[in-house]
Amino acid sequence: MIPLVQPFPPEFAERYREAGFWRGETFPQMLRDRAARFGDRLAVIGGDQRWTYTELLARAEAAACGFLRLGLKPGDRVVVQLPNIPEFFSTVFGLFLARLVPVYALPAHRQTEVVHFLRRSEAAAYVVAATHDGFDYRVLARSVREELPDLGHVVVVGEAQEFTAFSGFTYDPEKAFSDPEPSSVAFLQISGGSTGLSKLIPRTHDDYIYSFRASAEICGLTHESVYMVALPAAHNFPMSSPGYFGAFYVGATVVLAPSPSPETAFPLIEREKVTITGLVPPLALLWLQAAPTSKYDLSSLQVLQVGGAKFMPESAKRVRPTLGCTLQQVFGMAEGLVNYTRLDDPEEIIVETQGRPISEADEVLIVDDQGNPVADGEAGNLLTRGPYTIRAYHNDAGANARSFTEDGFYKTGDVVKRTPEGYLVVQGRATDHINRAGEKISADEIEDHLLAHPNVFDAAVVSIPDQFLGERTCAFVIPQGEKPKAPALKAFMRTRKVADFKVPDQIVFVEAFDLTAVGKVSRKELRARLRAQFLADEQLKAGQ
Repeated sequence: MIPLVQPFPPEFAERYREAGFWRGETFPQMLRDRAARFGDRLAVIGGDQRWTYTELLARAEAAACGFLRLGLKPGDRVVVQLPNIPEFFSTVFGLFLARLVPVYALPAHRQTEVVHFLRRSEAAAYVVAATHDGFDYRVLARSVREELPDLGHVVVVGEAQEFTAFSGFTYDPEKAFSDPEPSSVAFLQISGGSTGLSKLIPRTHDDYIYSFRASAEICGLTHESVYMVALPAAHNFPMSSPGYFGAFYVGATVVLAPSPSPETAFPLIEREKVTITGLVPPLALLWLQAAPTSKYDLSSLQVLQVGGAKFMPESAKRVRPTLGCTLQQVFGMAEGLVNYTRLDDPEEIIVETQGRPISEADEVLIVDDQGNPVADGEAGNLLTRGPYTIRAYHNDAGANARSFTEDGFYKTGDVVKRTPEGYLVVQGRATDHINRAGEKISADEIEDHLLAHPNVFDAAVVSIPDQFLGERTCAFVIPQGEKPKAPALKAFMRTRKVADFKVPDQIVFVEAFDLTAVGKVSRKELRARLRAQFLADEQLKAGQ
């Protein structure tokens, strides 16, 4: 297998250790210590299950023994595709204890994405729930195994059928677990997939634990906090900003919401006295819409975090008067850098900016297209490096060449402005990376799928501003032969076994693209032209 590494230069690693950012902590150590310190305190609430810290450790140890009994060896990778259920935590911590490496997949991912993760990570096992939200993941697992017959193990939480039942994993008191090196890769996170399918992001124990430890402090978490996981647990945002890992770090309680909808989340907030949670902007808008007429008591909620995409100021202004809590804007990326507005910031800062970095060691450069620094208040490309920002993707030389400078700065692809106080204001993306309700979508990938249709000559996919989604996808399609209907093309996309959020929201048929000659205009420029023309046409219609 290709080794898992995160190549922080030795001089930087030494600097981060000496400064106390990296303390040599590991996930197994953290869990054992919290079980010792907070044993009887509630750690996880999900469905009808309520686990103390002692129980979480015991279930994780049983999972670790079960995975090792399958024949998995320390260092093996395991793709985990589980919804917001307590077994997500016993699985992930079990993998950590066994020195196995989780590879996170979202519940919305389908065969195309899952096969990609399994192949790229060289995973030896795949963990799914039996069913979730009306979808049978065992059917998906069969399709995946047909494509990857060498996949070693499929483990199912729930009715396993022909697969391995997670419920059969039991603790072996004779088994002793050895700790990983703090500098080793703890897991593989998935990127937003700005070009094609998602890249894999190796995160170390050192860097990631620092990230959520510092986040927990900034976000005011204590052992009395109740953090609700409203977004999918495999997302980086609810994982570490401060997320459930930050909550576990301070001995708080984590509540799992099966859905982020107000109908599901509001009763949980009232019943479990939730104090903090995080949403993407479209969901925040739904909460703001539902709260005034809700019968549920939301008064326990102290902080609503909003991130994953830019939260427009007019909407941000409504959080405090409508929900009665503090808004905290979060702007970050699975590759590293995370920015927060602080809880005691003036309301203008909270509403108008996307925060400032976690750490004094976060190096932030804002440069023009030629790489020259721009003045505060001017828009530029965001580059960064620091104690929790990666230096390389896994097994992707091309992406590494595109995404990192020679001196180790990560090119985020975001266009931002910086205020004199050091806060960032997000302007948009420098690439054709569409941010639909917090899900990052590659225009290239959608176009490739559309071009597989026999009646599609060419396709270009762009982002269109949307009041609820932030951005929606619009596919411009040149048909060939018999012109397909838009619903038929969407149905075709679903047969490609991709996540549903990648199916275009809107399809517009055109006779030709306005090109001087084929190949003379880049795809990026073509998309920009189509988007501009579409918005101009919409504005014209609105004025009629």
